[in-house]
Amino acid sequence: MEQGQGDLERLLKWAAEIGISDSTCCGDSCLGHSLSVSYFPSAGGRGLGAARDLREGELLLKVPKSVLMTKESLLLKDEKLSLSVNDYAHHSLSPAQILAVCLLYEMGKGKISWWHPYLMNLPRSYDILATFGEFEKQALQVDDAIWAAEKATLKAEYEWKEANALMKQLKLKPQLLTFKAWLWASATISSRTLHIPWDAAGCLCPVGDLFNYSAPGEEPSRCESMEHTMHDLVNEDTSGMADVEQLVSDSRRLTDGGFEKDVDAYCFYAKKSYKKGEQVLLSYGTYTNLELLEHYGFLLNENPNDKVFIPLEPEMYSSCSWPKESLFIHQNGKPSFALLSTLRLWATPQNQRRSVGHLVYSGLQLSIQNEMFILRWISKKCTTILKNLPTSFEDDSLLLSAIDKIQNLDAPLELNNVSSTCRDEICAFKANVLQKGERSSMGSKERWRLAVEWRLSYKKILVDCISYCDEIVSSLFHQNNSSQK
Repeated sequence: MEQGQGDLERLLKWAAEIGISDSTCCGDSCLGHSLSVSYFPSAGGRGLGAARDLREGELLLKVPKSVLMTKESLLLKDEKLSLSVNDYAHHSLSPAQILAVCLLYEMGKGKISWWHPYLMNLPRSYDILATFGEFEKQALQVDDAIWAAEKATLKAEYEWKEANALMKQLKLKPQLLTFKAWLWASATISSRTLHIPWDAAGCLCPVGDLFNYSAPGEEPSRCESMEHTMHDLVNEDTSGMADVEQLVSDSRRLTDGGFEKDVDAYCFYAKKSYKKGEQVLLSYGTYTNLELLEHYGFLLNENPNDKVFIPLEPEMYSSCSWPKESLFIHQNGKPSFALLSTLRLWATPQNQRRSVGHLVYSGLQLSIQNEMFILRWISKKCTTILKNLPTSFEDDSLLLSAIDKIQNLDAPLELNNVSSTCRDEICAFKANVLQKGERSSMGSKERWRLAVEWRLSYKKILVDCISYCDEIVSSLFHQNNSSQK
């Protein structure tokens, strides 16, 4: 739910007064020089746009440490909170649980909270996986995704029950003690906190959390290169592990902001150059669409970091030294370097594997026949996965259009182009909303839409992989025939 314009204006006025600045030339309190809050309907909704032309690497926003909402800053401002949180009885709570309790406690203060202008601009609901009901979980269709949603809900429930004693000790209002309130607070922590070196829970950053997300534009070839280099380093010399760790560290250094001790502030930088009016985006790191849904409550139509894992035979894993997490299909449908290497070696007779191992780990094809065999195997595996899912890629595309047309539960829908399975799903959605008493709220519709959108992106990767493999097989087939003439 979007907050009102008045709340936003009060936030920006308060932010400027307490030292949040987007300019290096207007003193310590200035907003509107480089950034402006705008609405981007097709790209994340409310976000920050360029108020002028911005250069890559330019400092965009500086938020003083004193403004960051952390456990430390919250405890310093409230003795009752500090005494309760530091009670030994609550030492088993994680930093994120404590920050969630502190956030609910601060919300309970209402207008007397120092952070009130900021708190009033936080979203009133989220669509992270932990908020998915049984209907939305099943709508994901893929077992791994359903299990991820179930684990997220179970984890949230367990952490809420663990934190209940502290919340009662603080005498939180009844509405702030509910699981619904806990989900809101934990989702706020999960989706909006930024990394700080002194607290694992991170910090809430007024104005800084208005930036929308952009996936790091890392090309698959760069990923493949890193996988290849890591394997060489590990296999040639165990002392190379330090270099591997450095590579991993560099690959994760993809964010566009951080806390800078020398200026005692959280600083944000332009990841690229922007023209006036363009939305300014930040990368929080590399996430698949399922991870984005789990932690942030959204996904991207084109996410270069998305991937699909296909089930492999046990002997395939044992035939190579690649970690399981490197054996996947890229968002563009191409099998990963490690997956191709693994299958090439697996398809080689066992008594010949040692002699061709160096070729496999160099990324070379062993033979046309070997390559055609493994690509056909991948194509067949992807086809089987798609056939075993309740709806097809085409069904889900039509269903998404139908979901967008649902304005209220009583309005008739034109469903001629939708399969009977999808019609049943629409009817089940309506029954589910009525049963839960959400007639006036369509939050469930948005979560359902996200589930369908996620499974559609999952199927698209598989469909693209089939096309890619079949195209390469066809090319190799003609190449092989030509060479035999």
